[in-house]
Amino acid sequence: MFWVPLLLVAWAAAGLSCARLCLAAADAAREDAAREDDAHRLHERAHERELSLYEAAFLAGGPHRVAELTMIAMHRGRRLLLAHTGWATVVDPEGADDLERSVIGAIGPQGQSRIAALRHAAADADTVRALADRLVVAGLAVPDAARAGVATAVRGVRAATALNVALAAAALLMLPQEQSPPGPVAAWFALPLVLTLGCLVIARIEVYPYTRWASPAGQRLLRRMSRESEGGERAVLTAVAVCGVSALDDPALRAALGDGRMTPTRSR
Repeated sequence: MFWVPLLLVAWAAAGLSCARLCLAAADAAREDAAREDDAHRLHERAHERELSLYEAAFLAGGPHRVAELTMIAMHRGRRLLLAHTGWATVVDPEGADDLERSVIGAIGPQGQSRIAALRHAAADADTVRALADRLVVAGLAVPDAARAGVATAVRGVRAATALNVALAAAALLMLPQEQSPPGPVAAWFALPLVLTLGCLVIARIEVYPYTRWASPAGQRLLRRMSRESEGGERAVLTAVAVCGVSALDDPALRAALGDGRMTPTRSR
């Protein structure tokens, strides 16, 4: 019966992690309901809201997506040059809006910066934080605390799952050779494993919206924006805002915003 303490540890880890996830999900859902009630009282219902490109970028990919969209818009407007080598160069020091001016400010007086460093600096700018705060108040974005709490709880359940598998393997390996088949021991360890795996499956369906940047209301607006996007320049920027850099059809620009290396094309 040496494996019983290991089983107790597995059960404790599974129970505590699943309980923590349930509490985090309940808190996130309660806060989301409160934000929607506030939005109704302020006559800012989600279906009456129109997203800007920057708002869509934040809801779809967070601060880094906003920084990428800003740089791409500046590049296409010939206010910023994004080289496939991974460098950004200011062409026009007058930004069209606050976010573009924050990108220019992040580059600095030298007028040139590595794109990777610029992306991080622009994502941490006060203008992006102000954008996030407005979306949270409108009930379209999940607050940092709620998203971080749920994400941490999900990681805890995954860790408990891995711990359960490791403890079960250790118990089975330590069984004496003359002992009866390991079936009963494996069955006992399978119970907390079923609990954690089932919790993860339910979390994927019920909790996943609260680990993303957009709240359920924000996700609905993103889907509507994708369907209603018009052609031309705005369609390209909308695709970048919703889907990210992968939506670009320019391999040099994708390389500039990726690792700074262009993927060679195959000769036909």
